[in-house]
Amino acid sequence: MTTPDSDSLLAEQLLMLTRRVHRIQKRQLHERGLGVTPAQSRLLRTLAHWETPPRMADLAERLEVVPRAVTSLVDGLEAGGKVRRVPDPANRRVIRIELTEDGVKTLQELRDVRRAAAKEILAPLSGEQREVLGQLLDTLADGPC
Repeated sequence: MTTPDSDSLLAEQLLMLTRRVHRIQKRQLHERGLGVTPAQSRLLRTLAHWETPPRMADLAERLEVVPRAVTSLVDGLEAGGKVRRVPDPANRRVIRIELTEDGVKTLQELRDVRRAAAKEILAPLSGEQREVLGQLLDTLADGPC
């Protein structure tokens, strides 16, 4: 049975791990010279999961941020040639965001960065420990919001 103090310690450990993952990914993004921020990489990963190009409002909702934040991220990614704004074929007043060819390449490199970061973080764990950790993380990720 856990106590409030042990729960606080676990919460702090999770926060420290999250920060470490973020630092490692940020360092690897910089080392590889991808020209994207962690927030922009999150938008690219989110964009890749849509079957058709989403609206900015759809992205904001999925990312759980205000629409203005998405506009800034898209502006930067568009300037870097990773995404483009395209008119909706059914309603030309609606603008959708799609990945460019360079954006697709960057997305693959981002996957490589995430794998490298995971490899670095998980290096001290045995295969069995990794399996247990994966099961525990699945349990936590599938819990109620």
